[in-house]
Amino acid sequence: MATSEATATVFLTAFHALPRKEREAIMASLLKDREFREDLIDTVIIEQRRKEASRPLGEYLADRRKKRPK
Repeated sequence: MATSEATATVFLTAFHALPRKEREAIMASLLKDREFREDLIDTVIIEQRRKEASRPLGEYLADRRKKRPK
């Protein structure tokens, strides 16, 4: 296990050991940080879409050009 993974495991274990109100306070504090919140949202979207088929960027851009109003 890498050092970063071990550190994350320790922090997560400690977080789970806290009473619910304290966990909620920590989460509220983290979510006040706009950059962290945006990173979290991006991570969730990536995880939700991880198994979707991808397509070439050129194909996506061509579809976008077709749909653009003239």
